[in-house]
Amino acid sequence: MVETPLLRLRGVTKAYPAVLANDAVDLDVMPGEIHAVLGENGAGKSTLMKIIYGSVRPDAGTVEWRGEQVDIQSPLKARDLGIGMVFQHFSLFETLTAAENISLAVPGTIADLSTRIRAASAQFGLDVEPDSRVQAMTVGERQRIEILRCILQEPKLIIMDEPTSVLPPQGIAKLFETLRRLASEGIGIIFISHKLDEIKALCDTATVMRGGRVVGVVDAKVEDARSLTRLMIGREIAAPSHSAERGDGHAVLEVAGLNHTPLDPFAPALKDISLTLRSGQITGIAGVSGNGQDALTRALAGEIVQGSQDAGTIVLEGAELGADTPDQRRTKGLHFVPEERLGRGAVPIHTLSENTGLTTHHAGLVNWGMVKLGKRRALAQGTIEAMDVRCGGPDATAQSLSGGNLQKFIVGRELALRPKVLIASQPTWGVDVGAAAAIRQKLIDLRDEGAAILIVSEEIEEIFEICDTIQVMFRGQLSPPVQAQTASIDDVGLAMAGDFDALVLREAAHV
Repeated sequence: MVETPLLRLRGVTKAYPAVLANDAVDLDVMPGEIHAVLGENGAGKSTLMKIIYGSVRPDAGTVEWRGEQVDIQSPLKARDLGIGMVFQHFSLFETLTAAENISLAVPGTIADLSTRIRAASAQFGLDVEPDSRVQAMTVGERQRIEILRCILQEPKLIIMDEPTSVLPPQGIAKLFETLRRLASEGIGIIFISHKLDEIKALCDTATVMRGGRVVGVVDAKVEDARSLTRLMIGREIAAPSHSAERGDGHAVLEVAGLNHTPLDPFAPALKDISLTLRSGQITGIAGVSGNGQDALTRALAGEIVQGSQDAGTIVLEGAELGADTPDQRRTKGLHFVPEERLGRGAVPIHTLSENTGLTTHHAGLVNWGMVKLGKRRALAQGTIEAMDVRCGGPDATAQSLSGGNLQKFIVGRELALRPKVLIASQPTWGVDVGAAAAIRQKLIDLRDEGAAILIVSEEIEEIFEICDTIQVMFRGQLSPPVQAQTASIDDVGLAMAGDFDALVLREAAHV
């Protein structure tokens, strides 16, 4: 007897003015199956998931749920059927607490939900404080809320769009354990990730998309990373070329004795942070999300106004930045790529050309208060071409791009002005393997031109691949720097849990 698929799509098609997002897509997901959907940025994965979840209507094709054709007109209808989704771009109200956000989709009083959230947090290894407001949370903390909200709805099918992109290694292992347990209970899972090792470790089947079409359905455990990459992109991917450090290594940005107490009582305070960024060097900061990385990058970028209890100095090429605004710091050569693409990195409803002007207007784009629209548009077009951004051109809105393509645009926008200092938080979050390699190579190229770069990333492999020195952040404290070539992943992992001694001892042994 042939088992009926939990979900079956046939000929699903969705077209937008500038792109055919889904072209006659077929997909079967069985009960208890963990099914990967793979593809490079812009392949149509997110659009397909939104169709399944009812937030986008298809132009053609059919959707069957448990053997019966259905018309999923809204996310409410999807949830009623038993379909839950964890979005790559979060759907949370920033002024509400974690518990209040979850209450919008899960019945129960705030007190009861807070108890359930704490229990589920411990069970699934997803640390969420129910009473903390979303506006004060990092991307990683927000993603944990999304995952918990989905799980607490007790769905029959869970769609997970890049759920591990900002989780630490320990959190990923715990999440996989949870997903395997859910699958053993007959729950179907659609899993989207650009990390091919995760696909092989977790998934049973992989549907591979390219240019909106399905180009293969394979056994995820049999295929290797190279064959999956070829299916997704159609070519081999070269690893970034990371040569020895260049430049004279002089200190470009120096941070000393930085202390900051955030307004949110649940956010960690920065404690006596010391940091030096040098010319021709990439410094990487590893750490589990929520340990103060966001406060540190905001302080360096000028987004935090220091309070009476705060202290410390930030010096750029011998001049203290003091109360300089983010715009003033950019004018002096300090640029910032935030971890939040939509909202901080780009205004969703503005075009790419307009978003280009938001952070580059000081670079000759404004004359006597008038914006040079042609020059701004040309800069946006240059960024699109240099970063291979798949979009409808400079007039496409930021919100119309896939997450990975928007990330490529934001990174490229900052690289285009060749900054003296670049601070990049989660630079390859949600980006496919080809685009991630390209972004990392661009960062290395900027380093080779003499820039000082700070990378904040929760992907240990990324830290080791492109960084020259490594520091670890834990509960608002920063470990001493170590050389990437002498550090070990195990030592960095221990430091991420608060044990800085192993890093210090290893570095001392190589001095």
